[in-house]
Amino acid sequence: MRKQIPLYISILLIPIFLVVLVNEYSRLTSKEEGSVRKGITAINSSVKTPKKCSWYCHSDTGYCKKNHTSLLKNHFSAIDPLYFGIIKSLHSTGDYGLANIVFLVVLLPLFMYLLLVKSISIQRKIKKLKNG
Repeated sequence: MRKQIPLYISILLIPIFLVVLVNEYSRLTSKEEGSVRKGITAINSSVKTPKKCSWYCHSDTGYCKKNHTSLLKNHFSAIDPLYFGIIKSLHSTGDYGLANIVFLVVLLPLFMYLLLVKSISIQRKIKKLKNG
């Protein structure tokens, strides 16, 4: 078990490090002025533009779907109930922002991490049994 600890820690930390690295690189190289909301400056602007998604799309999903999607257009009927169901559920908590962070930033990734660790553990046990 001790041999796996560095593996499990790296599986946990490398994705977090990559997200921070990409975000900070994007912040440094972005030429547009970020949107300010609740005193926090985002990387992306809130300008409505058909060229790319912005924070405007966060509030107007229909505009985003119309102007910024191509691959998913044929799948909206399957995706929309889940997508809008998640948003409705987060709003129903009374604090959408906090619920978003708790469920989509902390709990869901933690659950996926635990499933991955369990999968690796089971795979190692199978390999050990096969090799004797």
